[in-house]
Amino acid sequence: MVRKSRFRRCLTGIFLAGILLSSVFSYYYMERVIPDKLSIVLDQEETVRIPLPVRMTLESESEEVVLGSGSEIPTDQITIVRDQAFRLYGKTEGSYQLNLDLFGWLRFKEIQVDVVDTQYAVPCGVPVGIYLESDGVMVIGTGELTNEKGQVVEPAAGILRSGDYIEAINGQPLETKEELAEAVGELEGREAVLTVRRDGSAFDVSMEPVVTQEGESKLGVWVRSDTQGIGTMTYLDLNGNFGALGHGISDTDTGEVMEIAGGSLYDTEIIGIEKGSAGNPGVMSGVIYYGPGTCTGEIDANTDAGIFGTVDEAFLADIRQEPMEIGYRQDVEKGRAWIRSGVSGEVRDYEIEIQKVDGSGSGNKNMVLQVTDPELLALTGGIVQGMSGSPIIQNGKLIGAVTHVFIQDSTKGYGIFIENMLSESAAAR
Repeated sequence: MVRKSRFRRCLTGIFLAGILLSSVFSYYYMERVIPDKLSIVLDQEETVRIPLPVRMTLESESEEVVLGSGSEIPTDQITIVRDQAFRLYGKTEGSYQLNLDLFGWLRFKEIQVDVVDTQYAVPCGVPVGIYLESDGVMVIGTGELTNEKGQVVEPAAGILRSGDYIEAINGQPLETKEELAEAVGELEGREAVLTVRRDGSAFDVSMEPVVTQEGESKLGVWVRSDTQGIGTMTYLDLNGNFGALGHGISDTDTGEVMEIAGGSLYDTEIIGIEKGSAGNPGVMSGVIYYGPGTCTGEIDANTDAGIFGTVDEAFLADIRQEPMEIGYRQDVEKGRAWIRSGVSGEVRDYEIEIQKVDGSGSGNKNMVLQVTDPELLALTGGIVQGMSGSPIIQNGKLIGAVTHVFIQDSTKGYGIFIENMLSESAAAR
């Protein structure tokens, strides 16, 4: 009897755990599938589909946004069964709210609906040289030193850490690692007060530099104050504002998106391509020209959704592509699409297949794509480093940009919705 009782309790526990796990998974799935925000074009009916396996009710809080299902009569509330498509129509520009209830009574999410005028941008696909200056001197890590007595010490341990930014030393503002080294050298081992920024907050710390056996004064920190590389410009708007990469530029050692004081775009030339293979992403290599007259734009922001700024008149005049209507997340669908890239030395469109779309729209991995174009596969093996930012075009609209390559399959990668890039760009200005 005791064994049977234990067995029943065990089965009951497994059953309850299964229900709990199922509930958690269902909540997570629905939270991911239901978007937090939708953008619809003014005076243009949009068709939207939310793939939920349950009945839901949508209610518009404003008469400026109307809903529709199978009926031609617009309304402020509709009931959707499973993944049935519904229509949205915006009468006036602005931000409004839809309430989504599960089973007709359980309030699950509030969806922001932005009614916007039709937007256009030029999908570029042009490789650009990128130079960024960090906002302060960035700490990569700390290290050991041998002092003049032959002792091994680590003066910065527990005081500074990777990802810190040193803004000043003894009240003297710093912009470059060379300025920091010069200021520390002049102390000759005397105490240094460093102004440090960590997680957005600034504070002062005191350190005693170590005088090494070579007679040099050092803090025992590895630092960086700039970075450079090659990426792809995604778009230009009609005012000369650009977006590129589709993801932020992160420090190679800390993995964190760099906080920048500014940066510049430069002319670049692609000189070689290392094809990607399983476990080994390829790379697009080139030369960045830093000479007089080669700067083509200024970088104002480095965010999770890309880098943003403005280009000069000469760069704008060289762009030959035509403006294209912006497509929003509800416009993105599985199937045939194109990426625009200058990886071959000539900007052209290559065929891809969009295999998965994440309707929630957060982050910079909103869709999964696979390169199917034979010419691009022969040239690069798929997606290579440097192609990040290549615009994605579908049904005549600019819908996103390439952001990442799959390590184990270089023919596949992620893409970001273009509206996420535009939103970050607007917030940065």
